[in-house]
Amino acid sequence: MDLKNATIITAMVTPFDEKGAIDFERLPQLVEHLLANHTEGIILAGTTGESPTLTHDEEIDLFNEVIRLVDGRVPIICGVGTNDTRDSVEFVQEISAIRGIDAGLAVVPYYNKPNQEGLYQHFKAIAEASDLPIILYNVPGRTVANLEVETTLRLAELDNIVAIKECSGLDALTELIEHAPNDFLVYTGEDSLAFATKALGGQGIISVASHVLGTEMHEMYHALEGQELVKAAAIQRKLLPKMNALFSVPSPAPVKAALNHLGVSVGELRLPLVSCTNEEKAKILSTLDF
Repeated sequence: MDLKNATIITAMVTPFDEKGAIDFERLPQLVEHLLANHTEGIILAGTTGESPTLTHDEEIDLFNEVIRLVDGRVPIICGVGTNDTRDSVEFVQEISAIRGIDAGLAVVPYYNKPNQEGLYQHFKAIAEASDLPIILYNVPGRTVANLEVETTLRLAELDNIVAIKECSGLDALTELIEHAPNDFLVYTGEDSLAFATKALGGQGIISVASHVLGTEMHEMYHALEGQELVKAAAIQRKLLPKMNALFSVPSPAPVKAALNHLGVSVGELRLPLVSCTNEEKAKILSTLDF
């Protein structure tokens, strides 16, 4: 499925039961909630899905079940990247055989701090390992290494690299939107830059906030597409404190608290992440007006 129509993609949380196992019975409600609130694509086993604490087999089971539930309604993107190129290549080859996965999301290798040539060769190897389209994921706040604009533009020339989730700020987004090939999609991974990215000509947002603010974000993008700049900007200004509240403690604790409060049951988090304290939760919900 083409990503061209996907402007708001949600990096979906992984629901857990009381014992900390993936709660497959809670998935249908979560998926339908997202689709009802204008999610136009779903990322599984990303940062928000607590991918560092999901096992290989859990990820495969999660992918298969969400594919079944979504049933082709929106594109499904699965986290494929680690800080081990060989492992990433093997995994992307494995999941490329699963029907219903539309792209893989490959993060900048974390902890081992590769240079730009190392990053280029890493992503090139992943892209050439299968026919699955690859979305780059640059999030230096978590990985330490930063995928520089020049390296991204080199990678954008490769057939199988189709998009980037860019989290290094507005300057990088602006340069990428200006210089990338026309068919290369530029998404921000920072909710606070949803408006700016779209206004600059980017594709849209890969979002956490869309779990609970998706309808308002869709309204904003609809206004932008209709050249209603003042209306769109006003929506982003109102959303900003709410978006910030959803990152006031390590994500995805705030968005899981908000979903649970709304009756979309997703359970708690896996260590080393912990759920919000009662005080944190009260402050977040108050800011969200829930």
